[in-house]
Amino acid sequence: MSTEDGLTYKASGVDIDAQDHALAGIKRLARSTFTRGVLSEIGSFGGLFALDPEDLAGPVLVASADGVGTKLKVAQLADRYDTVGQDLVNHCVNDILVQGARPLFFLDYFAAGRLVPERLESVVAGLSAACRENGCALLGGETAEMPGLYAGEDFDLAGFIVGSVRRDRLLPANVAAGDVLLGLPSTGLHTNGYSLVRRLFFEQKKFTVDTRLDDLGATVGEALLAVHRSYYRAVEPLLEPGGGLHGLAHITGGGIPDNLPRILPDGVQAVIRAAGWREPALFGYIRREGGVPEDDMRRTFNMGVGMILCVDSRRADDFMKRLSDAGERPCAVGELKPGPRGVVYAD
Repeated sequence: MSTEDGLTYKASGVDIDAQDHALAGIKRLARSTFTRGVLSEIGSFGGLFALDPEDLAGPVLVASADGVGTKLKVAQLADRYDTVGQDLVNHCVNDILVQGARPLFFLDYFAAGRLVPERLESVVAGLSAACRENGCALLGGETAEMPGLYAGEDFDLAGFIVGSVRRDRLLPANVAAGDVLLGLPSTGLHTNGYSLVRRLFFEQKKFTVDTRLDDLGATVGEALLAVHRSYYRAVEPLLEPGGGLHGLAHITGGGIPDNLPRILPDGVQAVIRAAGWREPALFGYIRREGGVPEDDMRRTFNMGVGMILCVDSRRADDFMKRLSDAGERPCAVGELKPGPRGVVYAD
């Protein structure tokens, strides 16, 4: 089940390496469909489509799709569904924000073995609340009842977002060795690592969602259903051209090691200093009680940093001040140096 009796994400049913391998084949198939307006490869945080491919400063649509994963199982145990709706919208908003896009509209897909109207309404209440907070229209969606595919009242939830940005303001841009990496705190697990966490909390520890853990200062349900936050309000004022913001990375599945390289050019390496931020107690609890290897922790969870800003070193202090003045708690998490494209930890 695990390495040296410790939990791993792969042993819990999620193989990130297998997903990466499958993506390589999918890229080839998707590329065969590309038309002139496509500006991005499969694997970017959001897909880019220029409305006028000849206009180098014209509008670009940025689109993304995602789900909430097995966090839905925790919502079922707690019988609370509005938070997963907020999770879904905020996750998608963050994924297009990293390319400089402002959200335009959102659609959802809700599929269940047996439709429970009150549950669907609660999910949509969460979707609506998050769309309002992000200035994004909930334009529509699809509701499907499929008893032959989903057991009982099990359900799945997915979201689709479209935003826009001028082509000459797309991110990342000008990312280079010497840039400083600033982190913005997460609100917990966000929407990743739940297969491992559910195994630890509910199968091994036999906790319920109402079990209170003094280490966390919360019940299990409260800790695991903390809403995946949106970084739009914090980051949008920093998107001015020439302002020194070179790139953004949304730290989701794969953690910092898999997500930060998505914005790095060849020959540039990110050096991460984990001592630069205070790790929330939840991650320490999972590592300790689950015996999770450090490499697996870092590649499964955000470890307390949900968004990384890559900024001009000459503007780093200014960014720290502006973010702090806006009520954020930014931290210096590392820097970029010449080297093989990827992430290394300095401590």
